[in-house]
Amino acid sequence: MLFVIPPEAPATESTEIRVTLAERSTRWRGMLLSVVVLAASFSGVAQAEFPKRPVRIIVPFSPGGATDIVARLLGRQLGEAWGQTVVIDNRAGAGGNIGAELAAKSAPDGHTLLFPSGSVLTANPHIYKQLPFDPLRDFQPVVNVASGPQAVVVANGLPVRNVSELIALAKKSPLNFGSAGIGSQIHLAAENLLHSAGVNATHVPYKGEGPALTDLAGGQIQFLTSNLSAALAFVMSGKVRAIAVTSKTRVPQLPEVPAVAETIPGFENLGWFGLVAPSGVPQYIITRLHADTIAVLREAEVRKRFADLTLAPVGNTPAEFTRAIREESARWARVVSERGIVAK
Repeated sequence: MLFVIPPEAPATESTEIRVTLAERSTRWRGMLLSVVVLAASFSGVAQAEFPKRPVRIIVPFSPGGATDIVARLLGRQLGEAWGQTVVIDNRAGAGGNIGAELAAKSAPDGHTLLFPSGSVLTANPHIYKQLPFDPLRDFQPVVNVASGPQAVVVANGLPVRNVSELIALAKKSPLNFGSAGIGSQIHLAAENLLHSAGVNATHVPYKGEGPALTDLAGGQIQFLTSNLSAALAFVMSGKVRAIAVTSKTRVPQLPEVPAVAETIPGFENLGWFGLVAPSGVPQYIITRLHADTIAVLREAEVRKRFADLTLAPVGNTPAEFTRAIREESARWARVVSERGIVAK
């Protein structure tokens, strides 16, 4: 923007124009302030325009799993707040890596986001030798949305009613268990359980939690440490049987189902689901995404829905979320090494 300052008018006998240095300084300060205000207003307009078009949230697992359930709940509320369509794009495969790679390589304008479970960013780097993305280099954490326990669920034909009987059966005969893929949150939960119990079982990976639950209901696999938020409908309908939950204590939704800790003291395994953006997204968009997600998490309807799904809203800051990812990644590095979990 070009400002042209006209020359001063010559003084006349009838009109004497005197501009002191102080007055001129005041005039310049006023003009500069106007420029700053004008620039700020243009910036505010630009920021207020986000999102300018439909937003795509990539879920790196099949529909029907816990990650998908939470993403759809969040996406619906954000879409209403923004007045824009939020599309949930399920890109399953490779333990979440296919969807994560797609998100990492998308345009850094905030209109494509990733909604992973924790394992995608914290365990996969230690399981896959050639990961097509770097969790901390290629993504900007926005907010951890929710956390919750898993349920140890078994096929109705499996003759076990509790964790003790499952352990005893695993010691006598080979068992198999499903997951949402190698290194997925529910795969690691099962590995944690088996390690703590001192037994082994054969892993059967799927491309998502929904298909694994469906096959469990059909008797194709024998047990699963499913996210409770995804398994609850299967349990309540009698399609599968819950024999334990992985929280420290029992949950109100299944008060008759014991915690694993009642059999294996101190055992606890929780999963989480968060929102991240590709690196390079402008900070004002990250701030907007965080603030709008926090607003959603404060809504009474959302909190009730989370409670019904045995989930707890988290809502941490981007800095806290980044630190938590680093810390959890270090923990899973040890577990992966001890269990010898490697993607083949």
